[in-house]
Amino acid sequence: MRRVQVQLTDEQIGALRKHADATRQPVASLVRKAVDEWIVNEGRTHAVDRALSAVGGFHSGLGDLAERHDHYLGEDVDG
Repeated sequence: MRRVQVQLTDEQIGALRKHADATRQPVASLVRKAVDEWIVNEGRTHAVDRALSAVGGFHSGLGDLAERHDHYLGEDVDG
């Protein structure tokens, strides 16, 4: 591991220390976990944002789709 110096606001370090005390984890461990999570989620952000922007953007024309979805999956809706 490499040592780095990071400057945080008083609010950030206060919240971090409070969480560290509550979870009995070292502050450094919490920071590493947060960075790991950021690395994993950074690549997904654009795809997730695109998917969420499509929510509610289309209309099936079927007023009972939520209740009868199995029925519609079994037949050709376009026909």
